[in-house]
Amino acid sequence: MDQLILISLVALGLPLLSFVLVIFNQRQLGEHSYLIATPAVAFSATLSGYVAWMRLGAPSAPAVQWGFDWLHFGTVPGIGPLVIWQSVFLDNMTVILMVVVTGISLLVHIFSIAYMKRDPRFARYFAFLGLFTFAMLGIVLSGNFFQLYIFWELVGFSSYVLIAHYYERPAPQHASRKAFIVNRVGDALLWIGILLLFSEFHTFDFREIFGFINQGLPISFSFLGLTPETTLTIAGLLIFGGAVAKSAQFPLHVWLPDAMEGPTPVSALIHAATMVAAGVYLMARVFPLLTSNAMLIIACTGAFTSFMAATIAITQRDIKKILAYSTISQLGLMMMSIGSGAVAAGVFHLVTHAAFKACLFLGAGSVIYAMHHAKDALHDDKTNDHDIFNMGGLIRRMPLTGWTYLIATLAITGLPLTAAFMSKDEILAGAMAYGQLQSGIAQAIPWVGFGVTMLTALYMCRQVFLVFFGQSAKPALFEKIRESPKLMTIPLMVLAVLTLWFWYGKNPVNPEGGWFLTKWIATPAQVIPPQTAPQFLPRNYTPALESAAISPMPHQIALKESRAADSSFAELAALASAACGFIAGWYFFLFRRRTGAIARTPSSFIFHLSSFLQKGWYFDTIYEYAIVDTVTLGARMVGWFDRNILDGAVNLASRTTVILARITGAFDKYVVDGLVTLVGASVQFLGLMARSVQTGRIPTYLTWVVAAVVVILVILRFAIFHS
Repeated sequence: MDQLILISLVALGLPLLSFVLVIFNQRQLGEHSYLIATPAVAFSATLSGYVAWMRLGAPSAPAVQWGFDWLHFGTVPGIGPLVIWQSVFLDNMTVILMVVVTGISLLVHIFSIAYMKRDPRFARYFAFLGLFTFAMLGIVLSGNFFQLYIFWELVGFSSYVLIAHYYERPAPQHASRKAFIVNRVGDALLWIGILLLFSEFHTFDFREIFGFINQGLPISFSFLGLTPETTLTIAGLLIFGGAVAKSAQFPLHVWLPDAMEGPTPVSALIHAATMVAAGVYLMARVFPLLTSNAMLIIACTGAFTSFMAATIAITQRDIKKILAYSTISQLGLMMMSIGSGAVAAGVFHLVTHAAFKACLFLGAGSVIYAMHHAKDALHDDKTNDHDIFNMGGLIRRMPLTGWTYLIATLAITGLPLTAAFMSKDEILAGAMAYGQLQSGIAQAIPWVGFGVTMLTALYMCRQVFLVFFGQSAKPALFEKIRESPKLMTIPLMVLAVLTLWFWYGKNPVNPEGGWFLTKWIATPAQVIPPQTAPQFLPRNYTPALESAAISPMPHQIALKESRAADSSFAELAALASAACGFIAGWYFFLFRRRTGAIARTPSSFIFHLSSFLQKGWYFDTIYEYAIVDTVTLGARMVGWFDRNILDGAVNLASRTTVILARITGAFDKYVVDGLVTLVGASVQFLGLMARSVQTGRIPTYLTWVVAAVVVILVILRFAIFHS
């Protein structure tokens, strides 16, 4: 076994060990459970960092894989020998995401020590943080679909438990159920896609499946009689269905805003930095098998999701819901990037997003923590401590929280000197290149990206100004605000530093020259049949001799050339979009009373637009009527049918059976038993008669003999007479 594989397995097992130790000793550990959970994750993060250091030190080294036979099913008809293989797969993307998962998890653990203090389920909370970290590491390290799906479901379960942490309240109960059910829809699609590939290639291993596809699709690879090429497109889109749910893409995005009912550190870990990024990671991993049609659908879905969520975030008042819709929007950009063929840029933005969005969520948690304690000091039960309109000027009372939040805000808007500027520039350049080469609806994709950049700057500027600048909306509350404890501010400072550019390259305005894109991550080569690939070629293209090796396809080379040409324009356009968003945000902040009055005028267009956006484009309402109410109505109809038809039939049958039983009983009692009784009584009577004759006296016997003779003579006399 390779040394790095062994270390990775230890890093994987430590969070699971902490879960087992804490979950079975909750009462004994109590608020000391972090002494087990936090060191375990810290050690796991250290090992992950070491693996990444060794692996990225030789970035061109081939991927390493190790596994063992897990389940043997013998010879299965139609498949042959079937063995389920568990494997660990290490490449550059794996080790980078290991660092992201364990690093963010460690900072969230540290933050939670103070934030969750005196929580009655403190130990349970830390136990499931460990389980979630284990599950996410399992997804990242999986070398085959079957193993990935196991950890995929475990992530969903641990997310469900953590969202429902405050399960005594109705809102977290509803949010956890909603997240669980919506994700089950995506999980079902993912499993069907996996089985579709397995049914033909008889393996779950990523590299083996890619190798088979690269050799050519067999005619037998068909879904419902469709061609192998169309079937491959369907398989890619079914797998994308799992990513749509997990990464909160349209139309399965509705669970993420409600998931903010969980503790704020959970929002930072699960719903901003790691779990929701699992879908992006999955699509980056399976990118080699995505056909042209699948890429276009993924890119359009990501673009629409990004724009939709950004427009909703503008009108939200809850500080966490703004960040939730922001997360959906940023995930949409990542999906758009993968669909546009810029996989490396999407993974790059996944990493930078983990830092700045975790910083924003933990910063929001710090603000909520301070507001909550200020409310307690004033015995105020009416003020909503999540409403940004109840805040204002907090940077003067919470400077560390305020400045780190501001740095993360500059990062999410994509301003220079931040890492997100580099990753977002690559995404927009990739979208421009794809739109120009693909043509059609794809040409609108980059402009959607620029619009999202402007909207991101607008809603984040609005939030930061209302929360940290200007005058306080609640002066009495403002006086009681205090900076959060060091255990909460230290993670914020670490994350704020991680949002800067120098971790990924020397030149802050040249992402392609940084080591992240030049050495660490590269867009994987596709293995799809040429006729299913985008039909555009690089400049001066000369067809190469056929080779069994997996190498970049012509359209990928063309995309790379076009991205390099469009990079400068994408940078300038992104900066201009962000500047427009900042100006608009500043304007709305300065004239918020006037614009608020217009927005509250029922006859105005702004009022109806604001209501439309506040309700999330009415997607929840539509789902309530079209799906929830339909399912409820169906359940009621089935219940009525069960009670009145099925139960009625059963009850009628039972009553009929009772009546027939009574009739049968009466017949048995009065007819069958009556005949038996009559025969018995007759025999008894005859016996009594015969018994009376047997007196034992000779005169009596002589009398009966004489009487018999007389009777015989009479009979003979009448017989002779009538003859």
